[in-house]
Amino acid sequence: MMGLTPLVPELVTVHVWGIPAARVPQAVTAMALDRRPVAQAPGHTFHKLLGTGNARTFTIRDSDPRHWALLVCWSDARAADLFETSAVVRRWDGWAASGGERMRVVMRPLSSTGLWDRRQPFGQPSPTPAHTGAVAALTRARLRVRTTATFWRAVPEVSARLHQSPGLVTCLGVGEAPIGRQGTFSVWESAAALAQFAYGSAEHRKVIAQTAQVGWYSEELFARFAVVEASGRLGGRDIHIVT
Repeated sequence: MMGLTPLVPELVTVHVWGIPAARVPQAVTAMALDRRPVAQAPGHTFHKLLGTGNARTFTIRDSDPRHWALLVCWSDARAADLFETSAVVRRWDGWAASGGERMRVVMRPLSSTGLWDRRQPFGQPSPTPAHTGAVAALTRARLRVRTTATFWRAVPEVSARLHQSPGLVTCLGVGEAPIGRQGTFSVWESAAALAQFAYGSAEHRKVIAQTAQVGWYSEELFARFAVVEASGRLGGRDIHIVT
């Protein structure tokens, strides 16, 4: 029997919350306790509660205990809107309001290759005409233990180039664990700006070649999205995108 084609979610949302230091212990607990209510939200098809970092070295030195993220895939836009009134979002928004910051990005999948925990959370989006607005990129990988050291040596040059790239709106490291299960989430002014970093950067091309040669990952995923809306503040920068 042929397998079912993975569902392409109508929308994908990413929340990032910056919280006061005093709220960090509660945030750590919430990372475990919020899994069930998010999974039970109407219209939910996939989610990940994520720690964050500065995406500089992808070691534990990058970890940022004051910023936390939530990625959710939705079967329809109404479900995504309804979730904004949930107890989970209201609690995190409350923490962020008392001395922190908050960003929300709403997206449509444009392309996705690879797996996340043996799933294709963003499905197999159909080819569409060139998207001319803002885009977001998500990379996620599970590192092999035996290749971790070589990966850490290769990353800093690419990360430095990423943070200096023209057209980058914001980026952060995201991960399910401080080491070994991590990636990046970035928002760009245009697909051309993202492509210039991905394929025009000598540092990034070198790492792409090494990925195939060394076999750093036991599982990896790369997805690109059209940004429908982005709002809030992250890293001291106001973000406002509406398409």
